[in-house]
Amino acid sequence: MKKMQIFEPAMCCSTGLCGVGVDTELLRISTVLNSLKKKGIEVDRFNLTNEPMEFVNNKVVNDFLHTKGVEELPATVLDGEILITGRYPSNEEFAKLLDIPLALLGEQEKTFTILPKTSGCGCSDGSC
Repeated sequence: MKKMQIFEPAMCCSTGLCGVGVDTELLRISTVLNSLKKKGIEVDRFNLTNEPMEFVNNKVVNDFLHTKGVEELPATVLDGEILITGRYPSNEEFAKLLDIPLALLGEQEKTFTILPKTSGCGCSDGSC
């Protein structure tokens, strides 16, 4: 199984979902990670405030911080390689990177139906 880790900037709590104004992106990430956990897929999430030693002990992340700085967080690491920086993965990216169906995240794959070509405007009585 692939190992994904998300290294986040300093936040007031482990999820960043405290306080008056809730960041919708942090809410989405918490929801995605909870959905994955319920399916037995663990994604480690490290906050610079609460787990600073994880940033120090991970050579790839430590080197990244020394060259790019904390302004480029969050950083998503998959199997020891930084793949996404400055933002969180989209739901589609989570599915692709972890090689799981998008439906595991509570989303349906998008399908499209092509309607047959017709003449006219499509209004039943001919007036639009």
